[in-house]
Amino acid sequence: MASKVFLDANFLLDLTLHRAGFPEAQIIMQQGINGDIELYTSPAVLHITAYFTSQAFTNSHTKKILLTLLNDVHVIDCDHDTAIVALNSSIDDTEDALQYFTAIKFKVDYFISADKKLKKSAIPQLSVYTASELLREMNKP
Repeated sequence: MASKVFLDANFLLDLTLHRAGFPEAQIIMQQGINGDIELYTSPAVLHITAYFTSQAFTNSHTKKILLTLLNDVHVIDCDHDTAIVALNSSIDDTEDALQYFTAIKFKVDYFISADKKLKKSAIPQLSVYTASELLREMNKP
């Protein structure tokens, strides 16, 4: 079975806005398109991505970008119990905590984020990787 990978907002912004992390994000996205991995995100991440992407492109173009992403990225969401666990966790950033514990609830294998504070707060159940770290991890023999 393909690995499940959660994509956070900075990953999707690197991809959609062609920021510095674009090359790695493009490779990971292509792996999802090919079915080598399963890609996941949340409604909150889509909201953030839509907001910042709409600052660079028209609303119509932003919607096309998001709809294209959703061809290969599954949307998962936080439930009440997961929100309580996340808010009681040691992760200071509420948004990060909600995304992270949603990924755990859905048994995601990898969480992609460039957030160094989140990486330090991660628990053994789900490590946080940058896109380039994940590519190295997945290419290990």
